[in-house]
Amino acid sequence: MNDTYKHKGMRRRLVEEVKAKGISNEKVLAAIGKIPRHVFMDSSFEAFAYRDAAFPIGSGQTISQPYTVAFQSQLLEIKKGDKVLEVGTGSGYQAIVLLELGAKVFSIERQRNLYERTRKLIHEMGYMLKMFYGDGYKGLPSYAPFDKIIVTAGAPDIPQELLKQLKIGGILVIPVGGDDGQVMYSVKRVSETDYEQRKHGDFAFVPMLKNRARD
Repeated sequence: MNDTYKHKGMRRRLVEEVKAKGISNEKVLAAIGKIPRHVFMDSSFEAFAYRDAAFPIGSGQTISQPYTVAFQSQLLEIKKGDKVLEVGTGSGYQAIVLLELGAKVFSIERQRNLYERTRKLIHEMGYMLKMFYGDGYKGLPSYAPFDKIIVTAGAPDIPQELLKQLKIGGILVIPVGGDDGQVMYSVKRVSETDYEQRKHGDFAFVPMLKNRARD
């Protein structure tokens, strides 16, 4: 993996940019500053790796904007050892940020080719990520409950199956809305039957599809 002084310098500037936009969690900023985002993208597009913007990675998916990754990560309030379910592995970048924050991450990807490519990359990077191929809408009930759940695609609603898989006191972070954009929600489970919802502004994600996994 080629990670040069130039890459590190671009990451430092990226950290300053997301910090200026309101990211204050020092551990999240440190993770953004450490992880070589360019390795998650085709080498011919390396010049775009440290721009604060989403970028296509194939299969109709994108690597999320660094600010968005940092924003969702900050909302999760990760503590070392937290058991986290990620719905939508994508490039793997968000998952690696969570691992750097000390979480134990279980990640689901519905695109077979993306799942295989990302699994290989993360193994080569030396990270321990539990990856699954399948329908993220259903979560991973056999591994539940989770301290935290993050959804990295725009959902038309908040899946009840995911809410059921949260521990009491746990947090779900999910963008909810249609093709014209989503609102970021954080949902805290306060009892067996009660949840507290908060809205955190407008975002744009690729859509989350129900009952579907693609070969």
